[in-house]
Amino acid sequence: MPAITPCMTARFLSTSRVGQNKDEDAKNPINSNDTAKDEGKAKEGETATPTTETPNTDAASTSTEDELKAVSLKLKEIQASYLLSLADQENLRQRITREVANAKDFAIQKFAKDLLESVDILDIALASVPEAFRNKDSCNQQEKGQIAEQLVNLYTGISLTDTELQKTLRRYDIHVENPINQVFDPHKHEAVFQAPVPDKEPGTIFVVQKKGYLLKNRVLRPAQVGVVAEAQ
Repeated sequence: MPAITPCMTARFLSTSRVGQNKDEDAKNPINSNDTAKDEGKAKEGETATPTTETPNTDAASTSTEDELKAVSLKLKEIQASYLLSLADQENLRQRITREVANAKDFAIQKFAKDLLESVDILDIALASVPEAFRNKDSCNQQEKGQIAEQLVNLYTGISLTDTELQKTLRRYDIHVENPINQVFDPHKHEAVFQAPVPDKEPGTIFVVQKKGYLLKNRVLRPAQVGVVAEAQ
């Protein structure tokens, strides 16, 4: 039997320990796998660690300044448009004020122009009366036939004036109303006096001192009349 040396004893012990470790790994495969997984996760965690990027402050500042300039420019445009609108409104207000004033001042221009025809006819009628018939003393020295002729001419001229004037009034829907023998209407007539009149019903108009006038069926001036009173 060969002699056992110390070197042989060391190799035997080392081999025995390696075989024991292999037997333990075979008995506990889960622990071995978990250890491998933990090591893998640790390596992944090390590789997946994000790197923090430093923001570009210069680019952000430039973008903010551009936005402020755009907003300021837009605000100036809105202010200019607002001031222009105010100016337009003021011009419109002044123009309307002038037009209203002109309409008020010259509202009767056409009516007044139409009345001039009546004034012209009246002037012609007055001018037709000779100078010798325009005062009492000189008129008494004239013959009665001449006086009658001038009187007829004057009446004719005045009648033409009245006809032309009524025509002008009708052109503007102004109509004369003569309410003689009509029933008194306080909305259209003005009673100047009352008196009993035989053979007439009380409340009837028997005298018209001034004729009434209607503007588009609206009373422009009520007729001044005398009304029959009840007999006492």
